[in-house]
Amino acid sequence: MALLSTNPATAAKRARAEPATYRSNPTAMAAANAMAARLHLRAAAVRGVIGKARRLPAVVKAVTPGQGSAARDWSLYRSRVMQPTRIQAGVQFWQRNADTLARAERETGVSASVIVGILGVETIYGKHMGGYRTIDALSTLAFDFPAAHPKAAQRAAYFLQELEEFLRLCKAQGLDPLAVRGSYAGALGLAQFMPSSWRQYAVDFDRDGRIDLFGSRADAIGSVANYLAAFHWKPGMPTHYGVQLDPQKLDLPALLQNDIVPSLSRSAMQEQGATVDAAGVQHEGLLALIELPNGSAQTQYVAGTDNFYTVTRYNWSSFYAMSVIELGQAVQAQWQRERAAAPAQTKP
Repeated sequence: MALLSTNPATAAKRARAEPATYRSNPTAMAAANAMAARLHLRAAAVRGVIGKARRLPAVVKAVTPGQGSAARDWSLYRSRVMQPTRIQAGVQFWQRNADTLARAERETGVSASVIVGILGVETIYGKHMGGYRTIDALSTLAFDFPAAHPKAAQRAAYFLQELEEFLRLCKAQGLDPLAVRGSYAGALGLAQFMPSSWRQYAVDFDRDGRIDLFGSRADAIGSVANYLAAFHWKPGMPTHYGVQLDPQKLDLPALLQNDIVPSLSRSAMQEQGATVDAAGVQHEGLLALIELPNGSAQTQYVAGTDNFYTVTRYNWSSFYAMSVIELGQAVQAQWQRERAAAPAQTKP
């Protein structure tokens, strides 16, 4: 009987079609050995897992700086978040988890609307938690981070650490590292926590003995609240105020020098041409002038507080923070309207 043979051209085509793995990558295998020692796992087992990770060109492309520099557009970004379907999904989420949200706000001081806003922006309340195998995404970013990025070395080191944290998480949670899926950057679950954030800030808020950010809405709510509280959320403080600019005194370079970090008193802002609205007159903490470019249209500005800055610890972006804040407020307002319009419950 003749042996089966493979056409060389067919084999080459198949090899090109199949994603490359890290089995033959010496840097990846050396890293696997080092991780195994720190995690007290068998080196062969860790090499086996990382060796099965696939290099994902789409992930490399996603973190490669673009060739052009399109104008930042807050109004466009906002429109993609403030959709009626997302708001209504948030209302349903609030209705189903009202007691848990109230407990999280009571125990941490973090506004329920901000918690709801984050979960809505991140995953539409668990609807889109990411379809990338986490082992593939983190391995790609750790070992093939694009050199074109201005902070390539630092980012690659960060994702290498997150890869180790992911393996630590899988060991602790009894998860199959080849089965877990998340975002292209390795973020996991309803709250899109990176593995290191899961270990540091995730909590068992439903008190069932385990932390489950994939299936437990309560754990996701409590973990987001715990994260923001750990980054110094101040109960009762607004996230931002409206601001009026005085063209005669305006010194934008000075006002924007520290970006989104609160570093100016109300009086200092006013001296440089930015006056907070009536709601902010009693604010005694520091503020930051938040710039929200609208493409070719007029730029918007608000005065951000310490709590605005805390929201950006989840994602370093003023657009992100404003979308979280506005989505949460819109969901809360709609939820309250629907509650007020519902027929009153009567006792039999």
